[in-house]
Amino acid sequence: MEILVYLIPIALFLGGAGLAAFLWSLRSGQYEDLEGAKWRILDDSDVEGPKRAQENDG
Repeated sequence: MEILVYLIPIALFLGGAGLAAFLWSLRSGQYEDLEGAKWRILDDSDVEGPKRAQENDG
């Protein structure tokens, strides 16, 4: 039972740190564009493949 004196404050601190990190992510705009990530995966405009490399050389 004496260990609870240490575990309860540690648990409260970790919970508060998680809440603070979540609130920071909300304020910094991490959840603003949820649909954009799936389109950025498919966008290959920054990839220079063999076909584009030949067009740029010649």
